[in-house]
Amino acid sequence: MPRHLKLLGTVMCLFMMVGFCQAQSTNATITGSITDQSGGILPGATVEITNAGTGVVNIAKTNDAGIYRVGGLVPGDYRARIVKEGFKAVVKEGITLHVQDQVSINFILEVGSVTENVTVEAGQPLLQTESTDLSQVVEGRTVAETPLNGRNVLNLVTLVPGVVAQGGTAGNPTSNSPNGWGNYQIGGGMANQSSSYLDGAPINVSYVNLTALMPSQDSIQEFRVATNNVSPQYGRFAGGVVNFSTKSGTNEFHGSAFEYIRNNVLNANNFFNNRTGLPRPEFTQNQFGTTVGGPIKRDKIFGFFSWEGYQ
Repeated sequence: MPRHLKLLGTVMCLFMMVGFCQAQSTNATITGSITDQSGGILPGATVEITNAGTGVVNIAKTNDAGIYRVGGLVPGDYRARIVKEGFKAVVKEGITLHVQDQVSINFILEVGSVTENVTVEAGQPLLQTESTDLSQVVEGRTVAETPLNGRNVLNLVTLVPGVVAQGGTAGNPTSNSPNGWGNYQIGGGMANQSSSYLDGAPINVSYVNLTALMPSQDSIQEFRVATNNVSPQYGRFAGGVVNFSTKSGTNEFHGSAFEYIRNNVLNANNFFNNRTGLPRPEFTQNQFGTTVGGPIKRDKIFGFFSWEGYQ
């Protein structure tokens, strides 16, 4: 068969697979109510949610019940500004959203001019009032700084209570079998029968639910593991749900590079080699990579690149 026909057949199969896949977003949502000092609802108030890293602004208005909802927010740090004619503007800094957060933040406006700003200091921790699943986020600093033999980022799901690793999960992904990549029991469910997503796209295949893709550790910003009472938006799993969120570019350039080497300099020869006069065997392993992210057009378009090699 000509090569171009083989390629066309592969593409058609991929489209057929995608047709049966339901992507789940990693984005977060903020909702809440806007009232005056007497507790009266304020319809028509403007809510501006600004991403501190990219400068992207999401705008919504409160409905007739004084309720607002802003969705599609990528995980990161945000600033909220509430504006209503006849009232002082309210500004709240330092709102940190994680993957698939659904949090409620209420605001109270004081009578005054919109040119006056009232800054709301950090208050109570954000509560997940809009979601009933039992889950935990493993944040970016933990992902980046946790010692990880083989840099298999899926090994970090065992940091979440209720996750138990089974055989074949440890070690470098490239030297391991895909059967071991997702071989975890989550929330008492069946091993290797959980569902995994990368930026909302499923990375399990239909054949024995194998995990078909292993993201690089340096490319992951954070991830959430749902262990019980999982949302009905997910299907085709008999355990838990792991949802990875990759890093993204911001208005500032940032990047990293790494190299891990293992060799036999400090290795001892084994008993049988010493007994038969054989020299210490050669061994060299290199794992290396780089990432870079930044603006393509400031406040508008951003890019992020990650690459990893293993020899």
